[in-house]
Amino acid sequence: MAAVETVRGPVQTSALGRTYMHEHIFVLTPDVQQNYPGEWGDEEARIADAVEKLGALSAQGVGTIVDPTVVGLGRYVPRIQRVAERLPDLNIVVATGCYTYDEVPFYFHHRGPVTNDGTSTKAPDPMVEMFVSDIEDGIAGTGVRAGLLKCAIEQRGLTSGVERVMRAVAKAHLRTGIPVTVHTHPGARTGWEVKRVLCDEEGVDPRRVVLGHSGDTTDVDHLAELAEAGFVLGMDRFGVNLDTTFEARAETVVEMCRRGYADRMVLSQDASCYLDWIDPALMRHLPQWHYLHIEDEVLPHLRKRGVTEKQITGMLVEVPRRYFETGAAG
Repeated sequence: MAAVETVRGPVQTSALGRTYMHEHIFVLTPDVQQNYPGEWGDEEARIADAVEKLGALSAQGVGTIVDPTVVGLGRYVPRIQRVAERLPDLNIVVATGCYTYDEVPFYFHHRGPVTNDGTSTKAPDPMVEMFVSDIEDGIAGTGVRAGLLKCAIEQRGLTSGVERVMRAVAKAHLRTGIPVTVHTHPGARTGWEVKRVLCDEEGVDPRRVVLGHSGDTTDVDHLAELAEAGFVLGMDRFGVNLDTTFEARAETVVEMCRRGYADRMVLSQDASCYLDWIDPALMRHLPQWHYLHIEDEVLPHLRKRGVTEKQITGMLVEVPRRYFETGAAG
């Protein structure tokens, strides 16, 4: 049995329990928080609020959340440590990687194998060593080791920056063996770009990859093809009612289960205790104040539509466990 690194240290995969595979605790813009601290508010109040919300989730029997907040989303592990120490029954797995839809962060523009103007160099990509250090040595002196890698590809597709991060993530994965989650845009079928670059060209086993936000589409035929290719599908935005509805997301899961793909899906909400990048007018469409959609709304709906307890346990327990175990996700 394999172990997974959490904020409080390694945990056996058999002890993860019900696992939500894509939940952000905080999504922040550090430059804004540093220069306009009023936008963040009182630190102690924010931490207490996170503890309260995540404690309610833990009380419902959830054993683990995976927080894929990385560079580009305001990752700050010391704050997450303070939350975790007050939640002894909840495992929190944190990530390393880089989140961009377009170019790499400015810091990397003139460092690495390809500069921002397209000039090729012989230099190794510093992102690889950074990611590996987060996995093997711990993040920023905290001793907390990353338990997974994160990158993104959005509707605009494989920009030079997106491709560079994806290849750096692949190299770090092959050196360390920890799994990968990718923010995708299923409407633009970016999962196939993930397959080509991450898997076909770089050699990552698709069974070790979650294609995040797969539930943003109702094209079940496309999702079935990705599942057949070996990927784990993240049905992970329940409560995010932008460009789709709860019912559409749920019916996609129901149909995928009916077709026999419950062993290729994970469930989550993409919720956040606090995020600062969205207009307050849109807040009503997001679940950042509520982590309980899965237990309170999603599972009752799925049961009514014929999804079995075995399938639900598979999506919440067995698939996450296998994803984190070396060499197998299904």
